[in-house]
Amino acid sequence: KMKILSLITYPHASCLCGSAPCLLCGCCPSSNNSTVTRLVFSFFLLLGTLVSVIMILPGMETQLRKIPGFCQGGTTIPGIENHVNCDVIVGYKSVYRMCFAMACFFFLFSAIMIRVKSSKDPRATIQNGFWFFKFLILVGITVGAFFIPDGTFHDVWFYFGIVGSFMFILIQLILLIDFAHSWNEVWVRNAEEGNSKCWFSGLLFFTVLHYALAFAAVVLFYLYYTKPDNCAEHKFFISFNLILCVIISVVSVLPKVQDASPQSGLLQSSIITLYTMYVTWSAMTNNPNRECNPSLLSLVSNINKTEAMPTSSPGMVQLWDAQGIVGLVIFLFCTFYASIRSSSNAQVNRLMQTEEGKGSVGGEEVGEDGLRRAMDNEEDGVTYNYSFFHFHLLLASLYIMMTLTNWYKPDITTQAMQNTIPAVWVKISSSWLGLGLYLWTLVAPVIFPNRDFN
Repeated sequence: KMKILSLITYPHASCLCGSAPCLLCGCCPSSNNSTVTRLVFSFFLLLGTLVSVIMILPGMETQLRKIPGFCQGGTTIPGIENHVNCDVIVGYKSVYRMCFAMACFFFLFSAIMIRVKSSKDPRATIQNGFWFFKFLILVGITVGAFFIPDGTFHDVWFYFGIVGSFMFILIQLILLIDFAHSWNEVWVRNAEEGNSKCWFSGLLFFTVLHYALAFAAVVLFYLYYTKPDNCAEHKFFISFNLILCVIISVVSVLPKVQDASPQSGLLQSSIITLYTMYVTWSAMTNNPNRECNPSLLSLVSNINKTEAMPTSSPGMVQLWDAQGIVGLVIFLFCTFYASIRSSSNAQVNRLMQTEEGKGSVGGEEVGEDGLRRAMDNEEDGVTYNYSFFHFHLLLASLYIMMTLTNWYKPDITTQAMQNTIPAVWVKISSSWLGLGLYLWTLVAPVIFPNRDFN
């Protein structure tokens, strides 16, 4: 009996404390060790995001107060005093604390994994295993975060969120550029090897679609987010970003650029243009001036803006809106793509601290315990920078915090959430820097023809 029990429990224990591929081998048996590890860490981030979403759901505090003997001021049990402050474990305060815990967790591993060169490093074992203990560490940091007194915590962490989100938006743009290059490369190769008319038609369709959506967004911006005698900042943002997008589109098809970088094209520029319009819209929705920032409900139902969202009630804010939902969708895409990406673009690899060409070829193997495991493909060298990957997830935690709270600044004195001008400029400046970065990837091979940018 003891032998049978050990055979049953050993695989599960080894999965909790052993290597990453053991956890997911049933659903992705051909995955490399490096890929599965990134997926599991990304799952930790998504789990924390899900908890934050649940905590911020409307009516959650009311439901918690119904639990007898739980919340202060809620339903009581005779002889038992309610100790839990439910104001802290729900709403924006809970999001700040949950994301603070995730940021601390990833910062810890980012510091531990500095300069890990291969899986032969003892720290690589920590990176690719001991998942049960990592989960306990995350839970412990989370519980401790909820004991942080209010004070200036939310105000200080708000500015950490501003800076971290700015950096993460840039990383999102880099990943989108990489995705667009990979998309274009694969479809062009398929066109050269097979039905060229079909594949080139697909490229043309999506390019036109992206530009059409971007143009429609510009028209809607001018209609609903500007006024003839007001909203000068919005007019400047829309016009300037539109000019920049036209410039990068023209530059991407110049003969010299095409000769130096044959992989560049309008598909990539169309995706960057559409993403820039999203960032522009996201920035304008954080403008405190309600005349220039109508609520989505007022736009859909044609309700007067001042009636839909009175400026005299700063506490009445909508934590969930369209730009927040779109931001979460883009975040999920970029997080998943960062976990499985295998870029052929050397410039993007250098920017993202990855070297997907290194390491041995992964494959499936069966261990002595009968479990299918993935091959360790990092014995000769890591395929991604462990420390930078955790830093990227740290920035993602801050971005999630700002997205779920709609970039509102907490006001502890009035218990209100207020739009802020810094959030507007952070998003707009990140769009400019991102466009400049993409423009540099186009012109750098022309300016420095002797360097290898392939």
